[in-house]
Amino acid sequence: MNKLIFSIFLVISAATFGQKSDEGQIKAIYDAALTKGKSYEWLSHLSNQIGGRLSGSVQAQQAVDYTKKQLEELGVDRVYLQPVMVPKWIRGLQEFAYIETSPGVTINMPICALGGSVSTPFRGIKTNVVEVKSIDDLAILGKQRLEGNIVFFNRPMDPTKISTFDAYSGCVDQRYSGAAEAAKYGAVGVIVRSLSLKIDDLPHTGAMSYGDIPVEERIPAAALSTRASDLLSAAISLNPDVEFYFKQNCQQLEDVQSFNVIGEIKGSTYPNEIIVVGGHLDSWDLGDGAHDDGAGCVQSMEVFNLLKEIGYKPKRTLRVVLFMNEENGLRGGNEYANVAKNKNENHVFALESDAGGFTPRGFSFDSSDADFERIISWKPLFEPYLIHQFIQGGSGADISPLKKDNIVLAGLRPDSQRYFDHHHAASDTFEHVNKRELELGAATMTSLIYLIDTYGTKTSE
Repeated sequence: MNKLIFSIFLVISAATFGQKSDEGQIKAIYDAALTKGKSYEWLSHLSNQIGGRLSGSVQAQQAVDYTKKQLEELGVDRVYLQPVMVPKWIRGLQEFAYIETSPGVTINMPICALGGSVSTPFRGIKTNVVEVKSIDDLAILGKQRLEGNIVFFNRPMDPTKISTFDAYSGCVDQRYSGAAEAAKYGAVGVIVRSLSLKIDDLPHTGAMSYGDIPVEERIPAAALSTRASDLLSAAISLNPDVEFYFKQNCQQLEDVQSFNVIGEIKGSTYPNEIIVVGGHLDSWDLGDGAHDDGAGCVQSMEVFNLLKEIGYKPKRTLRVVLFMNEENGLRGGNEYANVAKNKNENHVFALESDAGGFTPRGFSFDSSDADFERIISWKPLFEPYLIHQFIQGGSGADISPLKKDNIVLAGLRPDSQRYFDHHHAASDTFEHVNKRELELGAATMTSLIYLIDTYGTKTSE
């Protein structure tokens, strides 16, 4: 009996010691992030010295060169570039639009081309507008009503959704597929309400697709600011014959070579088990991509810096991957996964930050039930830092191609209420990133990476 009691005591003591050790390591990580972090400095350079980093642009290459240099200066085991062919779309001269409520009476409209759109004819397009709330409305109206007109998709994000990402998901189809669907009914152009809950004068761009429609049959697509969308809708209700004019000058060029930026620390105990942390280095061109996704990139780089600051030696191989071309192609994420598959690499965990540099709230996980139960058991370690959201389902776009049975995928989940105020708009700039929030996010990511590296995953055992 005494031996049994002693054995139980040893087990409890070991568990208590491990928990206290983890508490100490995580405290050290947060302390280092808030006093010795480099993420804000790195983000300042990406945003203020380089700016918007559209795939295939000079700025995108400058970002590749800069982040590679910073990773090298951290003294990690290996830093390299992974070539990837990316689309090169150019916005051209600033877009222009107005509504004409009566002959000679016009009101200018804040507008921007959607990423991947074709240009308008040289003189622009001017015709009547047909307002719809969904893609399904097109079939109801039919070719007789839509042919020769501009289709105006005006379904707003649902303000009753507490998760703004759920609100975004509920209407992003009109931006992505609206032009392809409207072209089938003879529409000559598409304008889409910007995907933002804020009512302002900033149009929000984003990716769109023509599917398999031939180039000669493609129609131009643009985003209209939320305030202008409300104004246009009101004007149409008063006068269904109101005309809309817009002109844009974008071009789709041949693919060009770019790179994923990869830094690596070799694992001391399980070097063949790979843990990835990353974000996407490209951004849209209207702002400087501070939240989307400069924040995620510098937070991922900061993981290496913080582990170095606290003197932690990883057991498993850690990789920082700064993916190229998430915004209009996902070429970087797909290429990384293809190379990993061809090399038969064993990825056990991947974490992505692509939801802005706001206050961290927790994580989402794409994992087995067994792995999720293990991760949930770590939740008390995060609660002193107000990290409370651990949910199953979802991770990140760039790491999703890595998905297979024996890997856990995760996404950092910051507070989402302000994200779509800035998403893909000219206001996605460095001044809207709070230094402390950014650093807390980096510390939260590093803490999860530390725990995964220390204890592994269930599916990799």
